[in-house]
Amino acid sequence: MLEVRNVDLHYGAAHALRSVSLTCRPGEVTCLMGRNGVGKTSLLRAVMGQHPISGGEIVWDGKAFGASPPYERARRGLAMVPQGREIFPLLTVGENLQTGFAGLPPAQRRIPDDVFELFPVLSSMMNRRGGDLSGGQQQQLAIGRAMVRRPKLLLLDEPTEGIQPSIIIQIGNAIDYLRQRGDMAILLVEQYFEFARDLADTFAVMERGEIVMSGTRAEMDEDKIRANMTV
Repeated sequence: MLEVRNVDLHYGAAHALRSVSLTCRPGEVTCLMGRNGVGKTSLLRAVMGQHPISGGEIVWDGKAFGASPPYERARRGLAMVPQGREIFPLLTVGENLQTGFAGLPPAQRRIPDDVFELFPVLSSMMNRRGGDLSGGQQQQLAIGRAMVRRPKLLLLDEPTEGIQPSIIIQIGNAIDYLRQRGDMAILLVEQYFEFARDLADTFAVMERGEIVMSGTRAEMDEDKIRANMTV
């Protein structure tokens, strides 16, 4: 289980996160929502160790991360699909997937079958360069690369951004499949409300670096959430 406890984060003089607390449990999707610039990506970067926190603590599986770097957190079971996908454009699809082998023991250095079951287009494009794929295909590749690591905590930063509706459905089905396996906690940052609502077990809404609303899916007040997501 992931526990974010009263976390503060600064970019110079800018206070990006203000006493943020959040819990993510295996077998559940926690959706983090809010407008652009309210601190959602900063929270993911803090969890992944890509930016140091200035207060509070982040606890995974009962042990605080402290100042451990991203590669140590990856070894402990974290994987992140960043906003913008960040695949390697000059590497093939197969080579992009194999970058997920880094840090894995030799016995696990293979691409899991469910990557191709969830995203069958990848199996037919293994020798194509990542940069030649459409945006939606690149997003599937980025999620597949994260799945290669067999994570226990999957961080997804706006996976529907700029993606065509048919692939959004596939991505939603993939997230639901991973949730139902029961061995993975999923923290999903999303601005597409309907997508987040349909997947969320729990939710949190951010405003100006703070969580201003949280609860279970049954407790969602759609009007209030939409008001906090409207520019």
